[in-house]
Amino acid sequence: MKIGEAAKILGVETFVLRFWETQFQFLKPKHTRTKHRFYQERDLQVLRLIKRLLHDEGFTIAGANKHIREAGLDELLAGKSKMLAAAQKASQQSSSAHQAPALDGSARRVLNEVREDLKTIKKLLED
Repeated sequence: MKIGEAAKILGVETFVLRFWETQFQFLKPKHTRTKHRFYQERDLQVLRLIKRLLHDEGFTIAGANKHIREAGLDELLAGKSKMLAAAQKASQQSSSAHQAPALDGSARRVLNEVREDLKTIKKLLED
């Protein structure tokens, strides 16, 4: 699609897309034989990401470039940053570390005895 169509879809002016093209090295739409920019779906995804970072998340252009470089363009386009993936992995490891170990037969028997003792004490206190 042409730059005007892409700009309309994104809700920005065409000069903004041309400016972003100068600021984000990975944004390189193809050009037709007549030198007009031709945006494909991936270009639109990248532009949506840039717009979100700049307009919604408050990044500066330098900050957005740094964020994309650190998190990875493909990961961000997939909606998952490396930091998010690392946080999810750490969370999974943490939760598995805090799980109670499986009870063997003797531990289960002891716990049942404690439970019965507690029930007896509760009954004595209620009477």
